[in-house]
Amino acid sequence: MALRAVGDALGDANAPDGGAVATGVADAAAAIMNFGKAKVGDKTLVDVLVPFRDALKAGVQDGRSLTDAWGTAVVAAQQAAEATANLLPLMGRARPHAEKSLGTPDAGAVSMALIVKAVHESLLQENTIENSMKETA
Repeated sequence: MALRAVGDALGDANAPDGGAVATGVADAAAAIMNFGKAKVGDKTLVDVLVPFRDALKAGVQDGRSLTDAWGTAVVAAQQAAEATANLLPLMGRARPHAEKSLGTPDAGAVSMALIVKAVHESLLQENTIENSMKETA
């Protein structure tokens, strides 16, 4: 669902820009939340996806490059993942553990933060390659 939402937002006709990517991330978040009915505070990956979406959108709207906006959004995602340690699980596989899960971040939230960080590292690497090619041209 999430990948389809991002793909639909990016389309096949043009190279993706920051606005299209931010829209794709927003659409992916909406698809996940609509499917699972999770919301912020349920101690799921949504607790990371929503702040990431919001920070990415704000960065792009402020005119920052996709790479810079994504980097700022990664920080928001990492902080949100850590903050899930203070939540009781209301959905998902951790729900039966209830109070036992306090003090431990949600695995899905941590995984989502790691995924967006890996994408950022890829964007940084791509920028480095592009800049090197421009310097040698």
